[in-house]
Amino acid sequence: MAEADPSQYVRTREKGARDVTYPDAPEPLAVPVYDNHAHLEIEDGEQPLSLDEQLERAAEAGVSGVVQAGGDIESSRWSAWAAASHPRLLAAVAIHPNEAPAYAEAGRLDEAIAVIDELAAQPRVRAIGETGLDFFRTDEAGRPAQFESFEAHIALAKKHGVAMQIHDREAHAAVLETLQRVGAPERTVFHCFSGDEAMARVAADEGYYLSFAGNVTFKNAQNLRDALKVTPRERILVETDAPFLTPTPHRGRPNAPYLIPVTVRFLAAELGADLDEFCARLAANTLEAYGSFDDGEDLSRRS
Repeated sequence: MAEADPSQYVRTREKGARDVTYPDAPEPLAVPVYDNHAHLEIEDGEQPLSLDEQLERAAEAGVSGVVQAGGDIESSRWSAWAAASHPRLLAAVAIHPNEAPAYAEAGRLDEAIAVIDELAAQPRVRAIGETGLDFFRTDEAGRPAQFESFEAHIALAKKHGVAMQIHDREAHAAVLETLQRVGAPERTVFHCFSGDEAMARVAADEGYYLSFAGNVTFKNAQNLRDALKVTPRERILVETDAPFLTPTPHRGRPNAPYLIPVTVRFLAAELGADLDEFCARLAANTLEAYGSFDDGEDLSRRS
């Protein structure tokens, strides 16, 4: 696979009929946290924010850093480049489960995973993700490729000693069974956790991290709020999944790391937790899962 200049890569989110203006910034957090999963290569809104603008707005809101996640070869290369260039970013790289069948059909899945393996060796790539299983968008015919890709990514996380970010959509039992069967990486994160209280209890028993996104604020997401309440505080993470899953009251509008305080305050209220103490715990959990944002020498802006 020929490698283009990753800094030039960009995707654009379809606007449709929704409100595509960015929400006003919330009150900043006094104790900074991190956004554990975002897709900052995707432009959204009437006036898309540049990467530097995203990170500056995040810092002003009390968001010290972002884990930028890939889902195919191009976005994973962009993620690794961005993290190598920006001290507020770390990267996750992977073939998304919905992309795995297309790579397999083209006879390129092994080659694609080899590229992920190469990227994962970079010092600021701290996770394999997002990988996993998605039985919502992929039919029966594509599932063997998803399982093959998922297990290969699990092996890569172990090989490189990094965390793994799991995409799990309507595949809870299969994801848990796969992790049990092949052995989960030491630091396993359920990105945008979508299970229920029972699944959260299983995850807690296994020592997995659960990352909650803006959809925990949605009216129809009681299952997520129930799961939150049984998750040990030391296993809770927070994310945007930007530009998607913008929290209430901004649902449908462009999401960005600077909006993390909306979700964090909601989580703290649900748990009856002191906000500052909860933020400190969230930040510590992020650093335990991914390591320090100050580690790694591949920072072109510091050279």
